[in-house]
Amino acid sequence: ILITGASSGIGEHLAIFLSQLEIDLQLILVARREEKLEALKQTLQSEMTTIHIIRADLRVQEDMDHLLEFLHQLPAGLDIVVSNAGLSINRSILQSLDRFHDFTRTMAINYFAPVQLLLSVIPLLQQNHGQIINISTINALITPLPKWAAYQASKTAFDTWLQSTAPELNKIGITTTTIYLPLVKTPMILPT
Repeated sequence: ILITGASSGIGEHLAIFLSQLEIDLQLILVARREEKLEALKQTLQSEMTTIHIIRADLRVQEDMDHLLEFLHQLPAGLDIVVSNAGLSINRSILQSLDRFHDFTRTMAINYFAPVQLLLSVIPLLQQNHGQIINISTINALITPLPKWAAYQASKTAFDTWLQSTAPELNKIGITTTTIYLPLVKTPMILPT
């Protein structure tokens, strides 16, 4: 099971939950903050769970390449991808006029990174009749809100991509699931 954005919030809690199950599994935890991943690995010590941590900023091509190389060398392939890494921005468009980078950074992690990751691992998931779980936001389903242009556009883009590919993926044995969460009290949303 691969979990992106695993060093805090939803990804961290999911890793803790899964490690407590009494089943033999391998968790591949990916996030930018290696020290947080190391600390999490120490708390997840389990006889049944093997934990791999990979420090990667999925917006950085070299980091993405390193992750993909690791995944393609897994002897048993990959069963589940939990696409959880993300960036949230709540800012007025009038305060964004000189902040185009807010839009490129948000699209890079919320849209381009999961698309690139999945394009590479679809054959691995097909081999194992795997599953893609997209941790999304209720904002992708509602009328666009002021001050959320960068975030809502990026989350909606990936949501649309996954919905568009789901019939083809289902046909080759890959299940897709999107979980639309409301605002969750995580470190990511503290600034907003």
